[in-house]
Parts: sequence; structure tokens; C-alpha cells
Amino acid sequence: RRGNGEGAVSPDLPQSRLRRGFATAWRQLPFFVWLIALWMLLWGQFTWLAFLTGLAAALVVTRVFRLPPVELSGRVNLWWGLVFVVEFLLAVVQGSLTVAWQVLDFRRRPGAAIIAAQLVTDDDLIMTHTAVTASLIPGSLIVDTDRDRRILYLHVIGVRDDADVEKQRASVHHWEERIVRAVGSHAQLQAMRDAAPHGTVDRGGAR
Repeated sequence: RRGNGEGAVSPDLPQSRLRRGFATAWRQLPFFVWLIALWMLLWGQFTWLAFLTGLAAALVVTRVFRLPPVELSGRVNLWWGLVFVVEFLLAVVQGSLTVAWQVLDFRRRPGAAIIAAQLVTDDDLIMTHTAVTASLIPGSLIVDTDRDRRILYLHVIGVRDDADVEKQRASVHHWEERIVRAVGSHAQLQAMRDAAPHGTVDRGGAR
């Protein structure tokens, strides 16, 4: 056993490392769960097989391809997370029906446009979540991003006038607001509220 002189190991060191490990795992848990959910959404399957393969993929991504840790807010609101999931599923169904009708409507061809939507929050994770959400809804697809200016560029079908363009921008801001309410920090949530009166975010989401 080592003495108390130079080179002695504190008995509390393993415990402190264990506590830090648990704290890091807890902060990264929402990101890990999001990877599994994203895998299931991409495959369009909500089965045990999809869950297990998503779990394996998340382990590979987080353990084999080690990147700098993602700094999460440490805040998770389960209620707003549930609201986001329900609204997202409804938007997927509505988008699928809308695209199907546009394909079957031979009276007119649906217009298309590249739309730029500037986000409010300056956060890589929020920006990624918003981009993935917008791309998973039928009728819109992220084609490019401008990280420095926080701009998402979307290819959208069914655009006929400026009102449709603004409606699509409002939809992107709506998803950003829902994601911030679910997993964003208090500062990000306050930024969304401050931007709402100026029209950057739909007023309904600023409650």
C-alpha cells in the first residue's frame, strides 16, 4: 500500500471517476436515444428488430467512430417531447397524403422551389434535429446548409406563390421551436420567445 506522500492515490478517485462517467452517460442519453429513433424512422419500422439494430448502430457510431462529445443542454422536457412526436407523425401522414394528391392531380403540375429558412438558435444539435425532421416529412428535403448563418436550404414541392414559401419557412421554425422546447436549454428557449414577436417563430409556439 502506498503512503500518503507524493504519488499516493486518493481512495475517492475511482468513485469520482465513476460519478463523472454516470454524469456523462446521463447527458449523452438523449442523443443516444435520438440515434435509435432516427434509425427506426429512416427504416420506417417500429419493431423490436428495428430497435435492436438501431441500438447496435448507435453503439457503433458512439464507440467506434469516436468524435468530440456533443454538448447537450442537460434539459429534457418529456411533455414537449411527446408533443413533438405526435405532431411529427401527423405531419408525416399529412405530407404523404398531400404528395400523393399532387401526383394524382393531372389538372396542374405541382410547383417546386428552393427555400432558405434561417434558424433562431445557434446550436449544431438543434440545427441537425430540425434539418432531419424537415427532410423526413414528405414534400420537403434539405439540400444544403449554411452553418455560419444558421440557414437551411430546402427543396419543396407544391409551391405556387409567396404565401406557400412563407408557410414552409414557418413550418421549419415551428419544428425548431418544438425541438428547443423538448431538449433545448433555457437560453435557447428564451431566444425563441424573443424572436416570436418579430415573426421569426410562429406565435402559437411562444407560449
